[in-house]
Amino acid sequence: MSTKTSKIIWSEIDEAPALATYSLLPIVQAFTKGTGIEVETQDISLSGRIIANFPDKLREDQKIPDYLTQLGELAKTPEANIIKLPNISASVPQLQAAIKELQAKGYDVPDYPEEPKTEEEKKIQARYAKVLGSAVNPVLREGNSDRRAAASVKKFAQKNPHRMMKPWPEVSQTRVAHMDSGDFYATEQSVTMDKADTVKFEFVGNDGKVTLLRDGLKLQAGEVLDSSVMNVAALRKFYAETIEEAKQKGVLLSLHLKATMMKVSDPIMFGHCVSVFYKDALEKHAATLKEIGANPNFGLGDILAKLNKLPADKKAQIEADIQACYGKQPDLAMVDSSKGITNLHVPNDVIVDASMPVVVRDGGKMWNKNDQLQDTIAMVPDRCYATMYREIVEDCKRHGQFNPATMGSVANVGLMAQKAEEYGSHDKTFEAPAAGVIRIVNSAGQALLEQKVEKGDIFRACQTKDIPIKDWVKLAVNRGKASGEPVVFWLDEKRGHDAEIIKKINKYLPEFDTKGLDIRVLPPVEAMKFSLERVRKGQNTIAATGNVLRDYLTDLFPILELGTSARMLSIVPLIDGGGLFETGAGGSAPKHVQQFLKEGHLRWDSLGEYCALVPSLEMIAANTGNQKAAILAETLDAAIGKYLENQKEPSRKVNEIDNRGSNFYIAFYWAQALAMQTKDKDLAARFTQVAQQIESNEAKINQELLAAQGRPVDIGGYFRPDPAKAAKEMRPSATFNAIIDSI
Repeated sequence: MSTKTSKIIWSEIDEAPALATYSLLPIVQAFTKGTGIEVETQDISLSGRIIANFPDKLREDQKIPDYLTQLGELAKTPEANIIKLPNISASVPQLQAAIKELQAKGYDVPDYPEEPKTEEEKKIQARYAKVLGSAVNPVLREGNSDRRAAASVKKFAQKNPHRMMKPWPEVSQTRVAHMDSGDFYATEQSVTMDKADTVKFEFVGNDGKVTLLRDGLKLQAGEVLDSSVMNVAALRKFYAETIEEAKQKGVLLSLHLKATMMKVSDPIMFGHCVSVFYKDALEKHAATLKEIGANPNFGLGDILAKLNKLPADKKAQIEADIQACYGKQPDLAMVDSSKGITNLHVPNDVIVDASMPVVVRDGGKMWNKNDQLQDTIAMVPDRCYATMYREIVEDCKRHGQFNPATMGSVANVGLMAQKAEEYGSHDKTFEAPAAGVIRIVNSAGQALLEQKVEKGDIFRACQTKDIPIKDWVKLAVNRGKASGEPVVFWLDEKRGHDAEIIKKINKYLPEFDTKGLDIRVLPPVEAMKFSLERVRKGQNTIAATGNVLRDYLTDLFPILELGTSARMLSIVPLIDGGGLFETGAGGSAPKHVQQFLKEGHLRWDSLGEYCALVPSLEMIAANTGNQKAAILAETLDAAIGKYLENQKEPSRKVNEIDNRGSNFYIAFYWAQALAMQTKDKDLAARFTQVAQQIESNEAKINQELLAAQGRPVDIGGYFRPDPAKAAKEMRPSATFNAIIDSI
């Protein structure tokens, strides 16, 4: 065995998975003790990122290093072994809530200036931009994505299908509505750089005046550069017409965007929907609302909160006019009908990759104001991705609901390395200040790409580097070889960006051994049709997609197949040789925390963490020859199988098994597997004793774990819990703690 110590970085993040870490991490650290493996944490939570970016006025004991930047550098080395739990991709309202909590805890961090007026406020806003939205993922994802259900998880799901699928009615009025012109899809232009260069972004008004929007963007040879524009007049017309259609048909209206990851463009698109839906009230009181800083981009909730700045009579008048809008408009899909929280209250409440799978799962329906499921028109404005959602909805209308017991899988190989595609567009997204042209100009003064714009149009540019594209093609071929399943590249030759990527695929595929493989390039609608045909026959397919579709499909299919995307195996082989192991999606994490605080029951399932730890340990074994790491991985995999077979996943209901009980059982089964293995006598001897101690105390430990439920819980904060309070609540069994701590 190698004597070199290998390090696993376990990310400290937010909400439910952060709470689960207080229970699970001590187990992992105890089981790896003395094996040449160290598991340490680094704080990349939303609150941690705020603290790291604003140390100026903090006490020494409050400061923390900029771990995100450190991990970003680590991800570019062969030594990288990072287990990344899901983190908050913060919208502005979430950021403001986190800032408020930190300030209440004595952290002297500045308020977020929504509309900066001074140079100082502009600088503060720019610093907070590093914290907003998808701040973490683009930094750490220095490799492409291999995301699929582990064989044991899929087998269990088919044997024990989840019961959340609701039948599709014979007649459904549900449909996905999207724009037919004027969207990003229609306007996208793309070019592949023939040599390295530095470009700038300029706005040229119809009056001929040139304004520099951004300078100094470095591009590599072979890099794909795109630009596209969302025409806001066309967007608002689409919203108005779809609102009228929903009203005429008597169905719910819902909007599905990604205002978290697409932190610049999508909040603006969200705001336009808010301002069109509540047009009568917002236009009538436009001057007053502007005066108090109410911003439709932050949702109706922000507008209602800002009304508190007004005298009571004026506030009541505006509230009444907003309320009157509901009488003239279709019913909105609800986030929380008991509190009157609609789809348009907060931009991060309905996120397309999590919300559209649930529409499919719930028989094409969403919740209405009476807390009943009802058909909906789901607005996904841009056609780049809306059409594949439209196709799965239409497929269900033709063929009915999917059956988790028999359906096949759609695994994903995703092009995401080095801020690929739209998820790296934030610093190249602009609202047009007036009518004119936005152009990308090279160092020779030539316009590479040029877009006509009207005032308020959303211009967006993005990059995709050549090395990640080639690596993605290689990964897709390797997955096809390993699985024997067809590989489908979801690319539309009529779309500017996709046409350039197809050229790259045709260039790189001949460099790899594709003998006997079924590899196809299909536009998203055709790719979805092909995949769904196979899914309904119980056959598996590999989807090779760009960054956004990777995100969307790895929620869509797992939610239908497994009931949750948190149960997926997500491996990112880093381009420079290390590994990033992601642990599933955290879209439902806020609701889990709310339940935990209210009832002392955490229903977060850490199966994603268990599954991620297996390949992390396997990588150590492969890279260093550490046989103890190989045995830990092998026995943990066996423990996961037993965990699933014995159905020890958390229940949704209080006073039944929760995350803490699940973690207890994974430790129990892992100890048993280690005790039974014959490859390492030291490990067997050590864990024979542990397994015996747990077995003889199983009933007592369960009793102690259940006794901690059924009451409100205080963890000292939402975004930054008190570590002592959180640890106490997440490790409530003194008996179990004593066994683990003595390993």
